Amino acid sequence: MSDFDPRDPRNARDPRDPQPRFRTRAEERIAELDTSPTKLSAELDQLRADLEAAQREAAENKAAWQRSAADFSNYRRRTEQERDAMLGLANEVLLAKLLAIVDDFDRAIANMPPELRDVSWVGGISAIDRKLDLLLASEGLTPIEALGKQFDPHEHEAIAQEDRPGVPEGTVIAELQKGYRIRDRVLRPAMVAVARHATTDNQPETSSGGMN
Repeated sequence: MSDFDPRDPRNARDPRDPQPRFRTRAEERIAELDTSPTKLSAELDQLRADLEAAQREAAENKAAWQRSAADFSNYRRRTEQERDAMLGLANEVLLAKLLAIVDDFDRAIANMPPELRDVSWVGGISAIDRKLDLLLASEGLTPIEALGKQFDPHEHEAIAQEDRPGVPEGTVIAELQKGYRIRDRVLRPAMVAVARHATTDNQPETSSGGMN
């Protein structure tokens, strides 16, 4: 059945058109559209508002994602630092215990009687001592220089003082136990004896007054 309605003014025949003209459905839909400036302006304003709202939502979602990513990155870095610190502490505790064994080997070799130095098993002890030194070095341990140095409370622990007039006061004159540094930090201070100068507190005072 045709949609043509002769009473519809839109279907009025143009006198100049020799044949009656029928509108297509698309043309009819276009004719039904409200294309007034007011309507178009309102729709454009609504589209702009929708676009701005979508952009704000996208920006908020992006900011939230960036915060979450930053929080996770900080958490992972903090967790790794705590793990490394715990492993480093455990390693330092183990190394500190190993130093007691190293001290025993050092004292045994230092106090070895001369007649035993050529015995084969003494050579084995010396080899073990060298291996222990290499092990400490591989873990970042280095001996703290003490003998002949000026006393440093950060690296030395003074357990004795001796009067040495010819030696600058505060000079380390004996190393009683070797100290070690692990990388840039002191693991164990060196136990030392320090030179001091005798005081003159018992000298008689000189009177500045005259006789009466």
